[in-house]
Amino acid sequence: MAGLLLRWAGTSLALWVATEVVPGVEYHGPWWGLLLVAVVFGLVNALVRPVVVLLTCPFVLLTLGLGLLLVNGAMLGLTAWLAGDWLTVDGCFPAVLGALLISIVSFFFNLLVGGTRLDVEVKRG
Repeated sequence: MAGLLLRWAGTSLALWVATEVVPGVEYHGPWWGLLLVAVVFGLVNALVRPVVVLLTCPFVLLTLGLGLLLVNGAMLGLTAWLAGDWLTVDGCFPAVLGALLISIVSFFFNLLVGGTRLDVEVKRG
């Protein structure tokens, strides 16, 4: 449960950083609303993103994985659409840049709090 709350906090922080740094990604709402937007973003990434990645697999392979940047931007745009007036994304470029920044901030937050393990355990038998 603590891991879920830490991921939620990390996503909220990453969304806030994206709204402060990326022009075209803006948040207009109460501070606690950003927590709700983070929940929506997490649900979109958990439920919709796998289907979109599966459907765009040939495009992703053709672009050697760079197509995932567009998929991530589309997920941020969908989150903005679902969040209503609280989160706005003004176009494709701010969406992709915002999603990239959210990924970077979330990655470093998870490294900082120990939520992401990068080592591999080898079983000896």
